[in-house]
Amino acid sequence: MSTHDFIAIGLGPYNLGLACLTAPLDDLDGVFLEEKPQFDWHPGMLLDFATLQTPFLADLVTLADPTSPYSFLSYLKESGRLYPFYIREQFYPVRAEYNAYCRWAAGKLGSVRFGHRVTLVEYDESEGLYTVTATTATGSASYRARHLVLGTGTPPHLPEACQGLGGDLVHNSGYLAAKAALQRKRSITVVGSGQSAAEIYYDLLAETEVHGYKLNWVTRSPRFFPLEYTKLTLELTSPEYVDYFHALPQETRYRLEAEQKSLFKGIDADLINGIYDLLYQKSVGGPVPTRLFTHTAVRTAAWDEAAGRYTLGLHHAEQQREFTLETEGLVLATGYRYRTPAFLAPVLDRIRHDSRGRFDVARNYSIDTTGRGIFLQNGATHTHSITSPDLGMGPYRNSWILRELTGREVYPVEKSIAFQEFGAPEGLVA
Repeated sequence: MSTHDFIAIGLGPYNLGLACLTAPLDDLDGVFLEEKPQFDWHPGMLLDFATLQTPFLADLVTLADPTSPYSFLSYLKESGRLYPFYIREQFYPVRAEYNAYCRWAAGKLGSVRFGHRVTLVEYDESEGLYTVTATTATGSASYRARHLVLGTGTPPHLPEACQGLGGDLVHNSGYLAAKAALQRKRSITVVGSGQSAAEIYYDLLAETEVHGYKLNWVTRSPRFFPLEYTKLTLELTSPEYVDYFHALPQETRYRLEAEQKSLFKGIDADLINGIYDLLYQKSVGGPVPTRLFTHTAVRTAAWDEAAGRYTLGLHHAEQQREFTLETEGLVLATGYRYRTPAFLAPVLDRIRHDSRGRFDVARNYSIDTTGRGIFLQNGATHTHSITSPDLGMGPYRNSWILRELTGREVYPVEKSIAFQEFGAPEGLVA
């Protein structure tokens, strides 16, 4: 069994970007293991009108290496779509095209192993090596490496009231596959506050007359918050802000994590306006068969098999009132939450945790006791703020990780790009 410099587990955009940035390096040997048979990024949400919420420069590599052959512009050129993209004059790629771009990049890499479901990670203290075991279509495979990079992503989250609930409810991650069945029902309710909930609501609202269903949207938020995308706010995705945020006391970071959700979980302002415009257009012909409930949380949920419908027990926070809503179709656009992969059980004693039981992620993105053995992609909003899930910060994080793995700065790591200062200066300000 050969020994690699590192093994990356999971192939979302972040580890795929790491694979692309590693490809030109002769002195670094990494292997990337992915359970799926091919790259597929949120396939249940590849709606025709959906775009990324970040510009095309936030691709797999450009912000680390603008000359990389794995850039989005290189993909467009090779696929004959560069001039149409130029004429389109929009910074934000169509989400389905971004997925196609990632598949294109993955197809060019010899380090990627699809169809490998990691089941076990072990550590040999005497050799200082991790052994990763994965099941494959033909049996199993094992790999050894000095370092690990975890990129398993964040699995779908269901509200407590809906866990174990029967019926055919669907999380937004499986929306497109369930759409036709949903539209055969007499009523559909979308639960959620963010971009996915808004996209699904808009998609279903467009065809209410075609299928004749009633459509509801339930959100805990007091209003439909737009994603804050002003330029000084975007400086929160900067090296200086990561330094500042990471150095704050743990409880302060957790408080800010809760307060900053609208900075990366809000709804695109154009989509909010598009929803209103569509509602207005439909209202010309009479009342629109839809209801939108804000400041409303799902407290209970029950499934009636005989009637084929759900009864949701809802709570309005401002009025402190309870009410119920019956619906045949239920879409839970309730986001994703990081869970520690079960395959890490044998090496958990080598991983640092904070007082709340979450990974204690160091500034260099390591989570192990040595400070340079296991690195984490995403899953660190409690230590690295909104930069953790931001696509544009993926190349920056990978530049850090590669510097730790190689002992040299392969790609320049920016240290100061912000105009504003995030902390109090030392002493007097002249």
